Order: sequence, then structure tokens, then C-alpha cells
Amino acid sequence: MARLQSRMLAESVDIRSFPNGRVEVVHLDESTVARGVYQPGWRWSTDMAAIAGTTSCQLHHLGYAVSGRLQVVTDDGQSKVIEPGAVYETPPGHDAWVIGEEPYVAIDWTSARAFAAPAVRGDGVIVTVLLTDIVDSTATLSRIGDEAWRAVLPAHHARLREHLNDFRGRELKTTGDGLLAIFDNPARAVRCASAMAHSARSMGLPIRIGVHTGEVELTSDDARGLAVHAAARVMALGGPDDVMVSSTTHDLVEGSELLLEDAGEHQLKGLPGVRRVFRLRS
Repeated sequence: MARLQSRMLAESVDIRSFPNGRVEVVHLDESTVARGVYQPGWRWSTDMAAIAGTTSCQLHHLGYAVSGRLQVVTDDGQSKVIEPGAVYETPPGHDAWVIGEEPYVAIDWTSARAFAAPAVRGDGVIVTVLLTDIVDSTATLSRIGDEAWRAVLPAHHARLREHLNDFRGRELKTTGDGLLAIFDNPARAVRCASAMAHSARSMGLPIRIGVHTGEVELTSDDARGLAVHAAARVMALGGPDDVMVSSTTHDLVEGSELLLEDAGEHQLKGLPGVRRVFRLRS
């Protein structure tokens, strides 16, 4: 439940510094807002790509430009200069850089949790893994042709990434026609999967999604471990629009009001024992 509260950005304890800039992040329960200060010479592809582990920024930004000017160029060639006083929206898949000799200062409230967040490397951590896969993608490719597919697939990924931003998921990599992402909260992962399935259906590209919670070893752009394989095997049991959930995640979301129906016990290839799987009821 929302409550009356305020915190000073200047007193933020979540300060993330990076080459030529920094962001000050304030958390208000489920809401997060950040003020970014980007010095002359800052460019995303130069200063942030190694931190994010991607070649372009994959976050959705919505905010207010306080001062300075920022050039934004999207992966599909769109270009815009964000001027002081502008309310802006930037889709996933873009580069950006400061124009001129004045620092660019902006308030952002959609990407604050993920932007410049330190990557967890090497150690095993417990996360909820989400994997997506377009159902019958080969048949769709054959039907619409290579050229149309090359246009449709990036649009599909961009739509799914919007939901990752909404539900605070972290994309690790693409898997051909799907995405691999992780969450620090299993209920948010399942809700994100539901939103993804609805969006993909509206684009005419129905997907199946697998969700499992377990220990993985994280790098900047991948996750390794049995939990990833379990999510893939659970996903493979689904059909169009299905969100398939492991018994581990099912137990962790108890009390969240998510409706999961029993999809039976299955021997998952490469994993020991028989495991019960659940399907999200739409």
C-alpha cells in the first residue's frame, strides 16, 4: 500500500559512479527514482557497455531533462536530441551521448533500479530464472520470409524488454528467438511472464515461458547452473501462451494470489528425479 513519504535525492545512499558520470537512486518502497549527471564526453557505448554487458542500452527510459543536451540514436536509426525541460521516452536498444560542454542532468523513473547496477560475478546466488521461446518460430519464418522476420524479431524482443523494465527483471542474453532473464523476486518473475505472453500474442508471435528458482553462477551476460537447465526443461513442456512454473517457484509464490494449476509430474531431461510442474492460469 502506498504511504506518505519523501526522501532527498542529495542524501541517497545508493550512488552508482561510472566513467564520466554518476546516478543517485532513491527507493520509496516499490518505486525508484534516479537523478543522473553525465559529464561532457560521456557516451553510453563507450562508458556503459562493459557494465551492462550489451552493445547498446536495453533499458526503457522515461524521465525529465533538467539541464544539458543528450543525443539519442536507436538501433533502428531513429535520432533525437533531448533538450532541457523535455519529458522524454527512450525505447530499449539505443546509444546516447552528451552534446556540448554542459553536463546533462536528468530524472528517470523507469530504469533506475537497473541502470549502472553492479553485476554479480562468479559466486552462486539464488535467483528466479525466466526463459522465453517463440512457438513454431521456424514455421513462422518460413511463412513470412527472412526479411520480414529480421524486422519482427527485434520488435518482439523490444516488447518483452519493456516488461522486464516494468517488473525489475535483468536480461542476461538473447537465445535466438527468446530471452534469458533473472529476477530477485519469484512472484514478479511470474507476473512478468504473464505480461510477456499477452504482448507476444498481440504481435502474432505466441511464446512459451519457463520460470524456475534456484542457484546460478552469474557473469555480466550469462547465468550458468542447473537452475537454467531446469527453466528450459519446464518451458519446453508448454504450448502457445503458456507460462510454466517449477514446483520450487510455485511454493515460493504461495500467498501471492497467482493462480497456478497442476500440470503433472514429469521427468525433465538431464535432471534427476520426477518433478511436478505448474501452469499459470490466465
